[in-house]
Amino acid sequence: MSKSVISEGKTTQEAIEKGLKEIKLPRELCEIKILEENKKSFFDILAPKIVRVEIKEIEARKPEEVEIETTDEELNIAKKDVEEFLNEFLNKISPEAKTTVEIKDKCLYISINGENIGNLIGYRGETLYSIENILKAIANKKSENRVVVRLDIEDYKQKRVETLEEVAKKKASIVERTGKMITLEPMKAYERKIIHSVLQDNPNVETRSIGQEPKRRIVITKK
Repeated sequence: MSKSVISEGKTTQEAIEKGLKEIKLPRELCEIKILEENKKSFFDILAPKIVRVEIKEIEARKPEEVEIETTDEELNIAKKDVEEFLNEFLNKISPEAKTTVEIKDKCLYISINGENIGNLIGYRGETLYSIENILKAIANKKSENRVVVRLDIEDYKQKRVETLEEVAKKKASIVERTGKMITLEPMKAYERKIIHSVLQDNPNVETRSIGQEPKRRIVITKK
């Protein structure tokens, strides 16, 4: 359960600083709401203002498990449609690319490999994720239930997963040793889930997502 406090001050800033000191958390890990900003005395206009604020801890988040209900028939239809699209698409822009589409664990796994296909990945995987979104739309066009699509090109995602897992463990180790929180660089939702997943069973640290897309990031703190 998240912590919360209500504090008072002569100014909003003073009330917030008092509350943060009491809750013992940095500002970026808290939600702040101004409750009251009135005169101390209704009859004395010279009396200093009393500002009341509520400071609430942002709850640590863990990745949600997605319940898959897609039927085998839906998956097979999606597989066929995706294969047809990729054959036509890649023949036009990257004929040397080789594609594999597999159904595994109720998901559609697509792998593209070949020489000189880095343009299909793009900076930080931007092009890869765009292609994946197109494939998701195609796979779900004839399906009543959601078809999960996972695209990887030249094992980019797998390498990225390994990198993020290593980063998560190293940063968690620093937090455990120093007790100081660490804020990671902005990441996509898929990448943030990897960090959350790696550290969710760590008894000494916890993770939170803060900020707004596309600059949403993870903060690692000591429990």
